[in-house]
Amino acid sequence: MEHPFTWYALLPHDWQANLPQHTFFALVSALFVLLFAWRGRMALARAQDPAVPAAELGTRNIAELLIGLVVSQSDAVIGKQGRKFVPFFGTFFLFILFSNLIGLLPGFAPPTSDLNTTVALALVSFIGYNVIGIKEMGAGYLKHFVGPMTGLPAQSFLGKLAFVPLLLLSVVFFFVLEFVSHLFRPVSLALRLFGNMMGDHIVIEVFMDLTKLVVPVIFYALGTLVSIIQAAVFMLLSMIYVSLAISHGHDEAHGNGQEHAH
Repeated sequence: MEHPFTWYALLPHDWQANLPQHTFFALVSALFVLLFAWRGRMALARAQDPAVPAAELGTRNIAELLIGLVVSQSDAVIGKQGRKFVPFFGTFFLFILFSNLIGLLPGFAPPTSDLNTTVALALVSFIGYNVIGIKEMGAGYLKHFVGPMTGLPAQSFLGKLAFVPLLLLSVVFFFVLEFVSHLFRPVSLALRLFGNMMGDHIVIEVFMDLTKLVVPVIFYALGTLVSIIQAAVFMLLSMIYVSLAISHGHDEAHGNGQEHAH
């Protein structure tokens, strides 16, 4: 379902032929994020003591609240070592949040209610956590795909030979299982965000058509809540995927550190 009117309709027809509506509003959302970040950075630069919160409510307070939320969630899921990935998670959160919220404004359509946008976001998350996993663990990242059985338990040559078919079967089984699981992650991310935002968008439009006063306010409040929750869920799942991608690496590093200490 489309908006009765969107600012996209004011673009020249030549532009509309080369720039889909969801891409246009995704660019608008990105512009809002950059403007928000710039205003927050300027407010922080003007502060006499950046460590002291601003007395008045403004862009700086909101930015600090949102970034604090991202940092606290990252610490809870990954730990302190995950703070270097906060820009990755924060970009997802802010872009999706602004993309969701602009759909509540007259003349705007949320780009996240289009499957093209959510698939693109999901693919960035998918590529991102795999790149982080490879960067953090190197070749050890492949251990995620071969399962727990990576060696032959028997001591003798004949004993090891007897376990070779079982080892191969285990590796193939877990590789297929993990491969399918990893491929399903971006599908799940994309469909969850798309379904929720499209449904929320349709509900608001329906009630706006049925009644113009009072009742739509309730659904705008619910729409705001859904927008925040869906941005947080996407970010949280991306954090979990990064945590799973680097978990073995940190476990091994921790174990090696204990061995050196002993």
